[in-house]
Amino acid sequence: MNGSVAYLLAATGCLVAVAGVVTAVLAQRRTRRRPTGEWVAGDPLRDRDADALRGDPRRLKPGDLVEVRGGVTYAVRGSVRLVEGAWSWTEHLLDDADGVRRWLSVEEDPELELVLWAAEPGTTITPGAPTIDFAGRRYRWNESGRARYTAVGTTGLDPNGTLRYHDYQAPGGARLSFEAYGEAGWEVARGERLHRSEVMIYPQGEVA
Repeated sequence: MNGSVAYLLAATGCLVAVAGVVTAVLAQRRTRRRPTGEWVAGDPLRDRDADALRGDPRRLKPGDLVEVRGGVTYAVRGSVRLVEGAWSWTEHLLDDADGVRRWLSVEEDPELELVLWAAEPGTTITPGAPTIDFAGRRYRWNESGRARYTAVGTTGLDPNGTLRYHDYQAPGGARLSFEAYGEAGWEVARGERLHRSEVMIYPQGEVA
C-alpha cells in the first residue's frame, strides 16, 4: 500500500466517523424534542388529568356557574365566539349575586389562557399608542385586529357582527383592552390572568 492510498483510506475513515457523530447528534435532538411515549403539548385537560375535575373552560355556555379563586361564584349570562382568520377565542359575560359583571376570556394560543376582565366605564383614553399609562401602570401594545363574532344568551349584542380590538399588557401580566363592536365606540377593560387552579366550573343544563 503506497502513501497516497493510505492517506485516502484514513481521510475516508474520518469522514465516516464525523458523519456518524452528526447523525447521532441529530437523532438525539429529535429525541429531546419529542420523547417516545411522552405526551406532547396538546389538550391541557386530558381525561386522566386531575385538573379535568375542575371543568373545561372551553365548554362554558350560558347558564353554567364559574367560581373564581374559591370565593365569588358567577353565572354565565351570555357567550361571544370570535374568529379572526384561523384564530378563535371566546368571551363570556358573568355576573354574581350582587349584580357585579365581569367578562371571562378563554383562549388557546397554544396554551389555555384565562383572563378575567372588569369594565372601566367613563374612561377617555383611546388605543393606538405604543404605550399607555393608566391607573398607575404602563401598558405596552401587544396586538390588534378585527374579528367576526357570534353571540348567544344575554350579551347586549346583535347575534352576529364584527369586533375591532387593541390589547395591551403590563409587567406581571396585567391587561388593558379596547374593544368596539360594530360601529360603537371603544369600550375599555382591565384584565388579570387567572391560573387554571383558580377557576372551578359547574356545568348546568341547557338554557331554553
